[in-house]
Amino acid sequence: MRTLTLLTFRIRQQVLEWSGAWWFLLTLVVQAVIAPLIGLFIWSAVYPDDPSIKTYYVAIILVTLMTESFEQHTFSNRVYDGTLSHELLRPQPVVLGIIGENLAIRGWLTLLGAPIVLVTALALHTTFSWRSVLLAIPGIALAAVLIFLFTFLLSLTAFWTDRVHSVVAFGSQLGFLLGGTAAPIALLPDGWARVAEALPFYGMHGLPAEIAAGSRYDGSLGYQLGWVVVLVVAVAAVWRAGVRRYTAVGS
Repeated sequence: MRTLTLLTFRIRQQVLEWSGAWWFLLTLVVQAVIAPLIGLFIWSAVYPDDPSIKTYYVAIILVTLMTESFEQHTFSNRVYDGTLSHELLRPQPVVLGIIGENLAIRGWLTLLGAPIVLVTALALHTTFSWRSVLLAIPGIALAAVLIFLFTFLLSLTAFWTDRVHSVVAFGSQLGFLLGGTAAPIALLPDGWARVAEALPFYGMHGLPAEIAAGSRYDGSLGYQLGWVVVLVVAVAAVWRAGVRRYTAVGS
């Protein structure tokens, strides 16, 4: 109960802090929707008579806005400037503040990006069934957890290198190529499609978008949960090693 109270406080605090950064938040929204929009324009031109492509990419835009993570900025910069030391001294888990800021930013991105999703859907005459949307909710929630864990894991490399932004950018490109944004997984060559479906990136974007678009009804929550467990273990191990190194050098 105490943990939930602290998390709620941090979310409220971060929502208020970010409320004054309208222009920066809008740049984050634009950054988030550019890649799905490019995929939408390309594949709707290749398959102009297939309405499911348009519906899928509208769903990808919404999923992306709801699941973006920026721990390479919000967390790693604290490692670099030494302010993480203050967080480590507080009588609460450091991750609460990280999660609180993550959820606050996602909330703002979803709110500010909703008009883009709505306009795109209306312009393309795409519709979603309530059943598909409801079925997609657990998948979107797990996708948000997966992306947070993956981004945080890569951001933890800030304990060892000052090139964390390049590390996270590389991971983001893998997600773009193999997660269903560059191309729907079903359109990839068979070998690549099987690889993509086994990696966590598909569960971060393509899978929940397919469910929301109504092109898939098997949520495969076990697949997403399995990767959540793997990433939680990895994050915990790297966090402990990183904090030991951070404190050992006197930060």
